[in-house]
Amino acid sequence: MDQVNDYRRGRHVVSAMHVHLVFVTKSRRGVFDEEMLTRCEEVMRKVCEDFEAELTEFNGERDHVHLLINYPPKVAVSKLVNSLKGVSTRRIRQKFTGRVNRATMHGHMWSPSHFAASCGGAPLEIIRQYIEQQQRPL
Repeated sequence: MDQVNDYRRGRHVVSAMHVHLVFVTKSRRGVFDEEMLTRCEEVMRKVCEDFEAELTEFNGERDHVHLLINYPPKVAVSKLVNSLKGVSTRRIRQKFTGRVNRATMHGHMWSPSHFAASCGGAPLEIIRQYIEQQQRPL
């Protein structure tokens, strides 16, 4: 895919799809520090690359992370989320075994839920008006 002017161009598609994701730790336990967040970002960037997506922005606090991802239309957000959570859990546990205690978090690092919102482009009202104003043939 070629990315020019914020559009992804493929052989049969032009797209601009972005999603804002928020993952919260299990029971909102404050487990992250700067080093862990840095590792989490590295892992999540790699997962995004595997999906031909781009992690545009990443940040977090002690109990949650925010991601802004530019992804191709062939990617199901639910599959991307599952991979991001699963791979990051394994990799962070490998590196920070003592800090992410399995017993404390009952075998899970992330809450089973997540927040996802599509973003970018024109506001919905503008798009509605644009579609409404199309010249329908008689």
